[in-house]
Amino acid sequence: MQIEKGILAEAKQHASPNCDLRSDDISLLVVHGISLPPGEFGGPWIDALFTNKLDPNEHEYFQAIHTLQVSSHILIRRDGELVQYVPFDKRAWHAGESEFEGRSCCNDFSVGIELEGTDDLAYTDSQYQQLAELVIALQQAYPAIKPDNIVGHSDIAPGRKTDPGKAFDWKKLQGLLSAKKHK
Repeated sequence: MQIEKGILAEAKQHASPNCDLRSDDISLLVVHGISLPPGEFGGPWIDALFTNKLDPNEHEYFQAIHTLQVSSHILIRRDGELVQYVPFDKRAWHAGESEFEGRSCCNDFSVGIELEGTDDLAYTDSQYQQLAELVIALQQAYPAIKPDNIVGHSDIAPGRKTDPGKAFDWKKLQGLLSAKKHK
């Protein structure tokens, strides 16, 4: 994978207005899980949420969230498709109230990676493969991202967030990263 000027060449670009300038260097990756409506996959709703175009009349659940101004840097869909909303060199609004190793406001120094999924349904092999490739590319582009700085949303916002959930296989990701780095 190739990252140039904060853009992942292999990703479909779908620009979100929900971003701003960074104040810190990138040193953290935050893995999230998302599905809209909850438990449903493949629709246009994640794109709509991250671009402030979510229609509250399309689903009952959307009535409570359609005014949120949130984003992530990138989404990995169930089939492995990559969609980038915010360039990595800008701050996406994905972490909310958060803390990592004594530092608050994780959006300032992190990249948010959304996986289309739920806390309790296994993520796909395509997602793990793409995630591992993406992590390696991000670590090459931003060397301050160390292996211990790859966390779940639940790790930086405990009690408030649960994603990517118990269905996310951290050992599988670590195994893929190790295998890819030794090629």
